[in-house]
Amino acid sequence: MELRVTVNDEPHVLEVPTYATLLEVLRGELGLTGTKEGCNEGECGACTVLMDGQAVDSCLVMALAAADAEIETIESLVSADGTLSRLQRAFVESGGVQCGFCTPGFLMTLTAVLRETPDPSEEEIRAAIAGNICRCTGYTQIVQAVRLASTAEVAG
Repeated sequence: MELRVTVNDEPHVLEVPTYATLLEVLRGELGLTGTKEGCNEGECGACTVLMDGQAVDSCLVMALAAADAEIETIESLVSADGTLSRLQRAFVESGGVQCGFCTPGFLMTLTAVLRETPDPSEEEIRAAIAGNICRCTGYTQIVQAVRLASTAEVAG
């Protein structure tokens, strides 16, 4: 079936099977492998993307359900000249990036949070990332990164 979708500000018209997930289309059809395939059950958050500004687990969204939507992936956070977003720089500075597998999902979830609540409390941050699993950081550095990105100047 035909899927019309905008991904990272680029319009696409794709032929996709009715059973394809958004994750499969992003990775397989568009080559956007920054969105990670983790559990395929919506439990880990590694596949989080923004769909019309809302964080969603792309492994649970049928591709055809994204018709006419605006999708943002981790690749959208880096500017054309290669500059990392403020949140990405804060992750680096705070040690929020460990093995890196979960990082794209956290960054997309938290990008949506910061757009809606520019200075979230620790409780708001922790509630927002409840659907993202990290086995390396213990979440403290991730929370610190969000606080850094929202309240302080980040180098770079």
